[in-house]
Amino acid sequence: MAKSAIYRVPFRRRREGKTNYRKRLKLLLSEKPRLVVRKSNKHIIAQIIKFDTKGDRTLVSVHSNELIKKYGWKGNTKNIPACYLVGLLIGFKALKIGIKEAVLDIGLIPATKGGRVFAVLKGAVDAGLKVPHSDEIFPDEYRIRGEHIAKYAEILKENAKQRFSLYFEKGLNPKDLPKHFDEVKQKIIEEYRGVKNA
Repeated sequence: MAKSAIYRVPFRRRREGKTNYRKRLKLLLSEKPRLVVRKSNKHIIAQIIKFDTKGDRTLVSVHSNELIKKYGWKGNTKNIPACYLVGLLIGFKALKIGIKEAVLDIGLIPATKGGRVFAVLKGAVDAGLKVPHSDEIFPDEYRIRGEHIAKYAEILKENAKQRFSLYFEKGLNPKDLPKHFDEVKQKIIEEYRGVKNA
Protein backbone atom coordinates (compact mmCIF):
# COMPACT_ATOMS: atom_id res chain seq x y z
CA MET A 1 0.00 0.00 0.00
CA ALA A 2 1.30 3.49 -0.87
CA LYS A 3 2.58 5.55 2.05
CA SER A 4 2.55 8.99 0.41
CA ALA A 5 0.96 11.89 2.36
CA ILE A 6 -1.43 12.48 -0.55
CA TYR A 7 -2.58 8.85 -0.83
CA ARG A 8 -6.36 8.48 -0.37
CA VAL A 9 -7.94 5.22 0.71
CA PRO A 10 -10.71 4.30 -1.81
CA PHE A 11 -14.28 3.93 -0.54
CA ARG A 12 -14.97 0.55 1.04
CA ARG A 13 -17.35 -0.65 -1.72
CA ARG A 14 -14.72 0.33 -4.32
CA ARG A 15 -12.04 -1.65 -2.44
CA GLU A 16 -14.37 -4.67 -2.28
CA GLY A 17 -15.06 -4.41 -6.02
CA LYS A 18 -18.80 -3.86 -5.49
CA THR A 19 -19.27 -0.33 -6.87
CA ASN A 20 -17.82 1.61 -9.76
CA TYR A 21 -18.34 5.17 -8.49
CA ARG A 22 -17.50 6.87 -11.81
CA LYS A 23 -20.14 4.80 -13.59
CA ARG A 24 -22.62 5.39 -10.75
CA LEU A 25 -22.13 9.17 -10.91
CA LYS A 26 -22.89 9.19 -14.65
CA LEU A 27 -26.14 7.31 -14.00
CA LEU A 28 -27.13 9.65 -11.17
CA LEU A 29 -26.56 12.75 -13.33
CA SER A 30 -29.54 11.71 -15.47
CA GLU A 31 -31.77 12.34 -12.39
CA LYS A 32 -33.96 9.44 -13.52
CA PRO A 33 -34.79 6.32 -11.51
CA ARG A 34 -32.40 3.42 -12.18
CA LEU A 35 -33.48 0.00 -13.39
CA VAL A 36 -30.99 -2.02 -11.36
CA VAL A 37 -30.39 -5.62 -12.47
CA ARG A 38 -28.37 -7.99 -10.29
CA LYS A 39 -27.85 -11.74 -10.41
CA SER A 40 -27.03 -14.33 -7.77
CA ASN A 41 -26.05 -17.97 -8.27
CA LYS A 42 -29.68 -19.06 -8.75
CA HIS A 43 -31.79 -15.96 -9.23
CA ILE A 44 -32.17 -12.65 -11.00
CA ILE A 45 -33.31 -9.49 -9.20
CA ALA A 46 -34.61 -6.28 -10.78
CA GLN A 47 -35.33 -3.07 -8.86
CA ILE A 48 -36.34 0.49 -9.63
CA ILE A 49 -34.17 2.67 -7.39
CA LYS A 50 -34.27 6.41 -6.82
CA PHE A 51 -31.27 8.33 -5.50
CA ASP A 52 -31.66 10.04 -2.13
CA THR A 53 -28.99 11.90 -0.17
CA LYS A 54 -29.81 9.73 2.87
CA GLY A 55 -29.44 6.56 0.79
CA ASP A 56 -30.96 5.01 -2.32
CA ARG A 57 -34.70 4.28 -2.11
CA THR A 58 -36.09 1.10 -3.66
CA LEU A 59 -39.43 1.98 -5.24
CA VAL A 60 -40.31 -1.43 -6.65
CA SER A 61 -38.59 -4.80 -6.73
CA VAL A 62 -38.99 -8.19 -8.45
CA HIS A 63 -37.18 -11.40 -7.52
CA SER A 64 -37.28 -14.38 -9.90
CA ASN A 65 -38.78 -16.47 -7.06
CA GLU A 66 -41.96 -14.45 -7.58
CA LEU A 67 -42.37 -16.15 -10.96
CA ILE A 68 -42.60 -19.52 -9.18
CA LYS A 69 -44.82 -18.49 -6.26
CA LYS A 70 -47.28 -16.28 -8.12
CA TYR A 71 -47.27 -17.39 -11.76
CA GLY A 72 -46.36 -21.09 -11.61
CA TRP A 73 -43.02 -20.83 -13.43
CA LYS A 74 -41.41 -24.29 -13.58
CA GLY A 75 -38.19 -23.46 -15.43
CA ASN A 76 -34.81 -22.24 -14.25
CA THR A 77 -34.98 -18.92 -12.35
CA LYS A 78 -31.89 -17.44 -13.98
CA ASN A 79 -32.11 -18.35 -17.66
CA ILE A 80 -32.99 -15.92 -20.46
CA PRO A 81 -36.76 -16.67 -20.50
CA ALA A 82 -36.95 -16.11 -16.70
CA CYS A 83 -34.94 -12.89 -17.02
CA TYR A 84 -37.33 -11.59 -19.68
CA LEU A 85 -40.34 -12.36 -17.45
CA VAL A 86 -38.69 -10.58 -14.49
CA GLY A 87 -38.16 -7.57 -16.76
CA LEU A 88 -41.77 -7.65 -17.95
CA LEU A 89 -42.96 -7.79 -14.35
CA ILE A 90 -40.72 -4.92 -13.13
CA GLY A 91 -41.84 -2.84 -16.12
CA PHE A 92 -45.53 -3.30 -15.33
CA LYS A 93 -45.01 -2.70 -11.60
CA ALA A 94 -43.08 0.51 -12.32
CA LEU A 95 -45.82 1.81 -14.64
CA LYS A 96 -48.44 0.96 -12.01
CA ILE A 97 -46.83 3.34 -9.50
CA GLY A 98 -46.32 6.07 -12.10
CA ILE A 99 -42.71 5.49 -13.13
CA LYS A 100 -42.57 5.76 -16.93
CA GLU A 101 -38.83 5.99 -17.60
CA ALA A 102 -35.55 4.81 -16.13
CA VAL A 103 -31.88 4.24 -16.97
CA LEU A 104 -30.32 0.77 -16.92
CA ASP A 105 -27.82 0.05 -14.14
CA ILE A 106 -26.03 -3.29 -14.59
CA GLY A 107 -23.36 -2.56 -11.98
CA LEU A 108 -20.23 -4.65 -12.51
CA ILE A 109 -21.93 -7.28 -14.70
CA PRO A 110 -20.13 -7.44 -18.08
CA ALA A 111 -22.30 -6.03 -20.90
CA THR A 112 -22.65 -9.02 -23.24
CA LYS A 113 -24.83 -8.63 -26.32
CA GLY A 114 -27.89 -10.86 -25.98
CA GLY A 115 -27.11 -11.60 -22.31
CA ARG A 116 -29.48 -12.10 -19.41
CA VAL A 117 -29.23 -8.49 -18.24
CA PHE A 118 -30.50 -7.34 -21.63
CA ALA A 119 -33.29 -9.93 -21.53
CA VAL A 120 -34.51 -8.15 -18.37
CA LEU A 121 -34.26 -4.82 -20.22
CA LYS A 122 -36.21 -6.24 -23.18
CA GLY A 123 -39.00 -7.35 -20.83
CA ALA A 124 -39.17 -3.93 -19.16
CA VAL A 125 -39.25 -2.14 -22.54
CA ASP A 126 -41.97 -4.51 -23.83
CA ALA A 127 -44.01 -3.67 -20.71
CA GLY A 128 -43.87 0.00 -21.73
CA LEU A 129 -41.04 1.37 -19.58
CA LYS A 130 -38.90 3.89 -21.46
CA VAL A 131 -35.21 3.01 -21.06
CA PRO A 132 -32.50 4.33 -23.44
CA HIS A 133 -31.11 1.37 -25.41
CA SER A 134 -30.20 -0.06 -28.80
CA ASP A 135 -32.32 -2.95 -30.08
CA GLU A 136 -29.15 -4.73 -31.24
CA ILE A 137 -28.23 -5.71 -27.66
CA PHE A 138 -31.42 -7.71 -27.05
CA PRO A 139 -31.47 -11.52 -27.22
CA ASP A 140 -33.56 -12.69 -30.19
CA GLU A 141 -37.11 -14.02 -29.77
CA TYR A 142 -35.84 -17.59 -30.26
CA ARG A 143 -33.76 -17.36 -27.07
CA ILE A 144 -36.28 -15.27 -25.12
CA ARG A 145 -38.92 -17.99 -25.55
CA GLY A 146 -36.40 -20.68 -24.55
CA GLU A 147 -36.48 -22.47 -27.89
CA HIS A 148 -32.70 -22.98 -27.72
CA ILE A 149 -33.18 -24.86 -24.42
CA ALA A 150 -35.97 -27.00 -25.89
CA LYS A 151 -33.79 -27.82 -28.92
CA TYR A 152 -30.86 -28.79 -26.67
CA ALA A 153 -33.14 -31.10 -24.65
CA GLU A 154 -34.27 -32.72 -27.89
CA ILE A 155 -30.65 -33.34 -28.93
CA LEU A 156 -29.88 -34.96 -25.56
CA LYS A 157 -32.89 -37.31 -25.85
CA GLU A 158 -32.64 -39.82 -22.94
CA ASN A 159 -29.85 -37.86 -21.23
CA ALA A 160 -32.17 -34.85 -20.95
CA LYS A 161 -33.67 -36.29 -17.74
CA GLN A 162 -30.28 -36.10 -16.06
CA ARG A 163 -29.33 -32.66 -17.42
CA PHE A 164 -32.75 -31.11 -16.77
CA SER A 165 -33.63 -33.04 -13.59
CA LEU A 166 -34.97 -29.91 -11.82
CA TYR A 167 -37.36 -29.24 -14.72
CA PHE A 168 -38.70 -32.79 -14.59
CA GLU A 169 -39.04 -32.62 -10.77
CA LYS A 170 -41.36 -29.64 -11.22
CA GLY A 171 -43.33 -31.46 -13.91
CA LEU A 172 -41.98 -29.62 -16.95
CA ASN A 173 -40.44 -31.31 -19.96
CA PRO A 174 -37.78 -28.85 -21.21
CA LYS A 175 -39.06 -29.45 -24.75
CA ASP A 176 -42.27 -27.67 -23.66
CA LEU A 177 -40.46 -24.62 -22.26
CA PRO A 178 -41.48 -22.19 -25.08
CA LYS A 179 -45.16 -23.08 -24.59
CA HIS A 180 -44.81 -22.76 -20.80
CA PHE A 181 -43.06 -19.39 -21.26
CA ASP A 182 -45.98 -18.11 -23.37
CA GLU A 183 -48.47 -19.23 -20.70
CA VAL A 184 -46.63 -17.47 -17.85
CA LYS A 185 -46.10 -14.34 -19.97
CA GLN A 186 -49.82 -14.24 -20.72
CA LYS A 187 -50.66 -14.53 -16.99
CA ILE A 188 -48.47 -11.50 -16.25
CA ILE A 189 -49.98 -9.49 -19.12
CA GLU A 190 -53.52 -10.39 -17.99
CA GLU A 191 -52.81 -9.28 -14.42
CA TYR A 192 -51.51 -5.90 -15.54
CA ARG A 193 -53.94 -5.37 -18.42
CA GLY A 194 -54.58 -1.66 -18.86
CA VAL A 195 -51.44 -0.55 -16.97
CA LYS A 196 -49.40 -0.01 -20.16
CA ASN A 197 -51.98 2.32 -21.69
CA ALA A 198 -52.84 4.18 -18.49
